[in-house]
Order: sequence, then structure tokens, then C-alpha cells
Amino acid sequence: MTVAHVYTVAFHGIEARKVDVQVHIDQGLPAFQVVGLPDKAVGEARDRVRAALSAIGLALPYKRIVVNLAPADLPKEGSHFDLPIALGLLVATGVLSASDLEGYVALGELALDGAIAPVIGVLPAALAAAEQDRGLICPEACGPEGAWAGSVEVLAPKSLLTLINHFKGLSVLTPPKPHASVARSVVPDLADIKGQETPKRALEIAAAGGHNLLMIGPPGSGKSMLAQRLPGLLPELTAREALDVSMISSLAGLLTEGRISRDRPFRAPHHSASMAALVGGGIRAKPGEISLAHNGVLFLDELPEFARQTLDSLRQPLESGEAVVARANAHVTYPSRVQLIAAMNPCRCGYLGDAAMACSRAPKCAADYQARISGPLLDRIDLHVEVAAVKPSDLSLPRDCETSAEVATRIAAARQTQIDRYTEELGADTDIRMNTQIDGDLLDKVAAPTEDGLALLTRAAETMRLSARGYHRVLRVARTIADLESVKQIARSHIAEALSFRRPLQALR
Repeated sequence: MTVAHVYTVAFHGIEARKVDVQVHIDQGLPAFQVVGLPDKAVGEARDRVRAALSAIGLALPYKRIVVNLAPADLPKEGSHFDLPIALGLLVATGVLSASDLEGYVALGELALDGAIAPVIGVLPAALAAAEQDRGLICPEACGPEGAWAGSVEVLAPKSLLTLINHFKGLSVLTPPKPHASVARSVVPDLADIKGQETPKRALEIAAAGGHNLLMIGPPGSGKSMLAQRLPGLLPELTAREALDVSMISSLAGLLTEGRISRDRPFRAPHHSASMAALVGGGIRAKPGEISLAHNGVLFLDELPEFARQTLDSLRQPLESGEAVVARANAHVTYPSRVQLIAAMNPCRCGYLGDAAMACSRAPKCAADYQARISGPLLDRIDLHVEVAAVKPSDLSLPRDCETSAEVATRIAAARQTQIDRYTEELGADTDIRMNTQIDGDLLDKVAAPTEDGLALLTRAAETMRLSARGYHRVLRVARTIADLESVKQIARSHIAEALSFRRPLQALR
């Protein structure tokens, strides 16, 4: 009994696991079976493969055909199994040699006319092929994406017939080249915002240390404008970060033309988003907004309007940097190290404190509105800042504040200070690059304040009833403020400024 083998991958989170597509043709009643925990899309590959082979003049033998996707206990999802199944049949029927395909990982969806349609996940598959010391066969449209894996040989045929001709020596496929990275997008400038010096300072601190930020203010005070200018303050992704972000985008089908961007992700889901949309899930356990914002910013506008259960589902990913999608047959983990930026009105009408415009239920409406946000979630937000309404007279004043480029220069210097510090402390291979990632003994070592600063922090923690998490987050913010000033040890002034952005939870109730 002869079994043809072709290799592909199954996706488990951002991990591409090796799958051996085994094809056996034997005597018996004519049948075409696909086994090995296929989903409906994989099961339907029978008809697509049969039609694609017929379109190029090949017919399946009138025999019993069994396709096994090993390991059989690993769920197989998606249409990218079409191409490896077709190639396995071509090997089993003698059209192609087994040695031709032994050194490749293949994935692609077949059209009924034999064309190979694009699929998701080509970049993770290419990296998995590199680890297996194999080449990659993928659709022509996905070739530039696979080429980003580096030294991996990539074959990107337009159709099944083109691939057969390549292996037969009748034509030669040109290796695809990675498309140029997407140019850095143009974002609004911070100088456009008049006034709001305290929120701008909070935004600078948040950008420098990767801290979570909550802005509270009446409608039209500039909360969304401030958040939209944050991407212009953040440094570009490193090569490793860009690869991680692109792998998630590839699995979500968002990697346009295989182009990799060095911009940090900025995701702003609507407040009607479900828990699965925000954290991840669905039928195929897709990455959610918090994972699509990995190494970037997740902006939640109108924070209390999100469902409370949906917001509370963010608590664990914000703390651990990972979003775990649990299913009965599998647990899928996506990276989700994000910077949370949130904005909200003080109450439903938005004009709490303004006697002329506030509704008749104030301040009861404010207590009810703010109670939609749980204390544990608020405790994970480092900076709380009030964004007051701008006076009409201020809007006619000329622009006299710093531009985004000027502020970004200070932020880049502060971030480089952090990278140098943690590289020196933990070694060049450490993943810790920002103050928000430190904890335990390392936090005690690098964020130890002066004696008077520690005394201030201790008194304030008791007065403000800070939790242990809140205490440590104040230290991290103070460390970032000191880094912006290029000061090695945290002083009393740094602690005082960090505390000024740490509102007691009672004040939000």
C-alpha cells in the first residue's frame, strides 16, 4: 500500500502546527473521504479539488480515496487545505513525484477553474516552514507576504497547472519579493489642540512608558482628539515587534498585499462590540481587538457604554499581556500587550458640575453612570486625568504649543533609556522594554525613590487607600517621569506628579 505525503499547517493561535496530509488510493467502492477532524470548509475541499483537477484535464480514479490529516486529534479549519490535498492526489496518481514536494509546506484555496485563491496565515506558515527547513508553496497573491520570512524558498503559482508545469520543468516560477513596508501614516498634530496642557502632559507620560490612560471630561472637550494624536508620539515598531504584529494581522486577513507596517497598531472598536470581538473568539477563535492592537494602542471611547461584562473580560489580558480563548476542545492564546487609552463623560448627560447644563438627576446620574466601570478595571489604569471644556475665547488664540515631533523626540529618548536599563539588568535577549512591564525585585531596584519621596508615597497610599497594584503603578509612572527628565533616581516631585494622576476610586463613584 502506497501513501502520498504532503505537508501543510493548522493554526492554533499565532502558532502554525505541522500537518501531514496523507493520501491513499485503493480498490473498493468509489469514495472520497477526508478524515482527521476537518471542519466544514475542509470537508468541502473534496468538491473543489475534484473540479480543479477536472479543469486542467485530470480526472480522479474510480477508486476509494482516503485523505488523512495527521495528527488526527488536531482540529483542522480553513480552506487552505485544498492545495495540499490536490498535490497529495497528484503524487498518489503519479502525476508528480513525491521527492518534488517533500521539501515544501503548501497552503492555498482552489477555485473551480484550477486557480489558487489567497488564504490567511501565510506569514506564520512561512516562519513554520523555515523552522522545518522546508520551502513554501502559497497563492501568487500571498507570495510577497511569505517572502518576508527571509531565506525560505517561496513558490507562488497563479494556478495548479502553473505549479505542475514548474515541477515538470516546462516553466520556472519567479521567486516573489517582499513588498515595500507601508509608509508611516500621517496623523494629526498635537499642536492642533489648544489649551489642555495637563491632559497633554498625561498623554506624553503615557506614551513614554506605555501606561494606560483614562480621560474624563464633558462632550467636545478634546478627549478623542488627544487619543487620535497618540500614534504620532509613539516610536516605530522594531523588526521583531513588526513581525509579531504582522502575524496576527495575517491570521485576521488584514495584511494588505503582504505589506508590513512599522506603525504601532491603533484600534478603536465601537462600544457595541461583543466580548468575542474585543477579546477574541467566534467559531474559529479569531484574534480580537485587544490582540490586533498588540504592541500598540487600544482606544475605548465612551467607556461606560461598553457592556460591563465585556469590559471586565479585559482585566486578565491587560495584566498578563495574553488573551486566552477557551474552548471545549482547545485553548488558543494570542499576545495582547497593549496600551489602553479610554475616554468617558463624567455622567450620561456629560455636564456634571455645570449647573446650567446638567440634568435634573445630577449627581445621582454620575454615580450610576460611573458605576458601570468596575473598580478592578480602574485599578489597572495608571493615569486618570480630567479634560475640562475649552473656553470659546481660547479657540481663537494662535497655535503656540509643541508639535508632535518635538514631544516624540523626548518620548523616544525616554524609551531608549528604558531599553538600555533593562538590557543592562536582564541581558540583550530580554522582552522587557518599558516601565509598565517591570515587577517584583526589578521594580524595587530600578524604581526606588528617595527617602522623602518614599515617605510621600506611603502617606498618600494610606490616605488614598491605594491597592498594592495601585502603589506599584504609581512607582512605574514616577519612573517614567524621571526618565523623561533623564534622572536616575525617583525624587519627591516625580512621586507627587504621579500621584496627581492617580485619582482615588471613590472620586469616580
